[in-house]
Amino acid sequence: MTRDPRNLMWAEACALLDRAEQLHRQFFEPAREGGRHARWEPPIDMFETERQLRIIVALPGVVPEAVQVQTEGGILTIVGSRAMPSCGENTKIVRLEIPYGSFERRIALQLNRLRLDQRELVNGCLVLTFVKLG
Repeated sequence: MTRDPRNLMWAEACALLDRAEQLHRQFFEPAREGGRHARWEPPIDMFETERQLRIIVALPGVVPEAVQVQTEGGILTIVGSRAMPSCGENTKIVRLEIPYGSFERRIALQLNRLRLDQRELVNGCLVLTFVKLG
């Protein structure tokens, strides 16, 4: 079976767009005028069983006190901040790939059918375990 070069180019273009979207979520965005705005969005994984929904949010280097979890109107919101490490006055940044500053992640859920049962920060990840109601 021969492969059509147009299909290969389309697949590559789609993969590049997916990667660009991922980078856009992970890395810095300029802060907007006025108000608090997130500068980056942490990646998540979601796992579902018959009785539970588990959401894992990658937050390496973020202390538990710097994270807030809110549920309102069908939206789970995780907000917080990762502080830039202090390395001394004469330190120059050679490479900066890990995002710092304010973050926010919003996830649409059927919150009327879920109850947050457990929240823990484990190995640099926020693990939220919801129990399904009904």
